[in-house]
Amino acid sequence: MAPPPGHSLLLISTLGILALKCLSRGQHNSTLIFTKENTIRNCSCPTDIRDCDYSLASLLCSCDTALPAAAEPTSYSGRLTIWFTDSSALGLLLNFTRVPDLKLSLCGASTLPTKYLTICGLQRLHISSQAKRSAPEQSLVLHEEPGLKPTSPPGWHPCAYVSFLDMALFNRESSLKSYSIQNVANITSNFPYFPDIRAFPSLSNESYIVTFIY
Repeated sequence: MAPPPGHSLLLISTLGILALKCLSRGQHNSTLIFTKENTIRNCSCPTDIRDCDYSLASLLCSCDTALPAAAEPTSYSGRLTIWFTDSSALGLLLNFTRVPDLKLSLCGASTLPTKYLTICGLQRLHISSQAKRSAPEQSLVLHEEPGLKPTSPPGWHPCAYVSFLDMALFNRESSLKSYSIQNVANITSNFPYFPDIRAFPSLSNESYIVTFIY
């Protein structure tokens, strides 16, 4: 016997609400930032966007535009993807930023200088280059060397993990590499030749773990 029409409508409505709730739980928006025509676009995307596909990002993501002067170091809790075309733009967007999961995509054939960016709390890094389509995307999981943990110990400040990223790594065909130094008591005294390092936060009663990525 078929259920009364009113019961069918109620059942369909209930299933629809449950489906919407499940869909909303499954969505994990990521942040995409890219520079285009002297502007910065900051986007929230429900899915990964193909590298450097600006049209698709504008179609699928929710984006806001900001002037370059408005960009400043900030903090991200999830995946951050940055599309960039030159080192100055990447430095403006990323230097002294706190981010655990980062993807960098070079959208052009520019040769980048040997210049280091300073990042707080970086745990995972992915890089790709549009100029080298034959080269696969590379990834690196940090802090899994012996004696290190993939996440900060309880009570640790995220900036206790410091990564120096060499932008010239996009010019090389070699694999992405890193090495870490533990128990660094003072960043500014141990690495005095890094530009702007004095702006790095000073932590009390904690040592740093410093990772070089090249």
